[in-house]
Amino acid sequence: MMTGRRASPLWQSWAPLAGLIFAGLAGCAASGDRTATVRPANNTANPPTISSSLPASTTRPITQTRDGVMLGIDVLEADGFALLRGKRVGLLTHPAGVNRHGRSTVDVMRNTPFVNLVALFGPEHGIYGDEKANVPVDDKIDPRTGLPVYSLYGKFRTPTAKMLANIDVLVVDLQDIGTRSYTYVSCMKYAMRACFKAGKEIVVLDRPNPLGGIKVDGPPLDADWMSYVGEFRVPYVHGLTIGELARMCKHAPGVLGVDDTVRQSGKLTVVPMRGWNRAMRWPETGLKWVPTSPMIPDFAAVVGYPMVGLGTYLGGFSHGLGPKYPFRGIAHSGTRIDQLEYHLKRLNVPGVSVRRVQLKDAQGRPTQGLYLSVSDWNAWNPTEMNFHLMKLACVLDGENPFAAAAKAKTTRGFIIHTGSEAFFNAMVREGAGIDLNPWLTKWRQQAAIYRQQSQRYWLYR
Repeated sequence: MMTGRRASPLWQSWAPLAGLIFAGLAGCAASGDRTATVRPANNTANPPTISSSLPASTTRPITQTRDGVMLGIDVLEADGFALLRGKRVGLLTHPAGVNRHGRSTVDVMRNTPFVNLVALFGPEHGIYGDEKANVPVDDKIDPRTGLPVYSLYGKFRTPTAKMLANIDVLVVDLQDIGTRSYTYVSCMKYAMRACFKAGKEIVVLDRPNPLGGIKVDGPPLDADWMSYVGEFRVPYVHGLTIGELARMCKHAPGVLGVDDTVRQSGKLTVVPMRGWNRAMRWPETGLKWVPTSPMIPDFAAVVGYPMVGLGTYLGGFSHGLGPKYPFRGIAHSGTRIDQLEYHLKRLNVPGVSVRRVQLKDAQGRPTQGLYLSVSDWNAWNPTEMNFHLMKLACVLDGENPFAAAAKAKTTRGFIIHTGSEAFFNAMVREGAGIDLNPWLTKWRQQAAIYRQQSQRYWLYR
């Protein structure tokens, strides 16, 4: 996952490229996997109140069931765990894997006679979320449950045959944040691949995309730069739930990276939510946010991650103001707050405004910082600010940080997150003189094609 830097000439026509990028999405999604039965939701007559800090979307009305959003784990429980009865169950989860009442999925499964939970599997940051980013995690015995915990962010990223030997089904309950360079969806994909190869069933408990299912934005991922921080060749903000991404793996040839015979015979069940639709962002679900990683403590950070994470990766920009406002506070080394405020406001990035916030410095003295707000959700293109920050960094840094990175051969981290080697090369060549408009236009056109093609994997409207 990306932490960013914290405070303390011609390009080819987009159309042929888009066809190559998204050809793999055109698989049939009509059969093969199972989607747990969902009873029709009873919708309330009036939409829920929307937080004043989050402008309402006018794209689609928001509806909820009388009971609010039921997560995949809630639906599984309401159905009496029928999918899991009589089976040895492994669970891949983390602290944000909770039911709608905030109870851990581990505890939900441990405290029912209908589930024989025999093993736990942990992603990056571990099952308790207390491991640092990019730091390998070891296998262990969970002192709380006595169950073996197999780390999928240590010696192995893929479940081994030994890990899967004593289970019949692997259940996945991971909360994604809707942005491509976040490793939980990669972890799900690797686990799904291993289960298909081993003849094990996999069940994905679906959860909301906290950014909603309408926004799709940013560059898609070059095939040559696929990695654990980017296993799906989708726009940077992908607009799908983790269950929908699992359906893409099952039905789109080439996405899962297994032989078609293995893919087609693999056993996937997605347990959908009830009461969620694509217009809902996290505050509108009525659910409490549980930090998905140390740098994503709240929904504000979820929104900020695709907005500035890429733009603060190279150069003098940093996100966060001390320990506060990760991915929302913004600073630049050697640039005074008034100067930076002037430059940021001149960018006029659609849907984004800049304001000052009061805080205390390391010595406890009152000071100020700059905070990026989403002033118009409908006008906001989630990734656009990043590229303006990159261009501005070439001005404020005094040198081109992208050319410096290329010279030092420290480019991989940037490209595997951003996804476009061609754009990186353009930044190296052109620096502050780059014209961003052709790139932004190209990515929007590609995102529109992707959004149309990815609808075949939707579970919600």
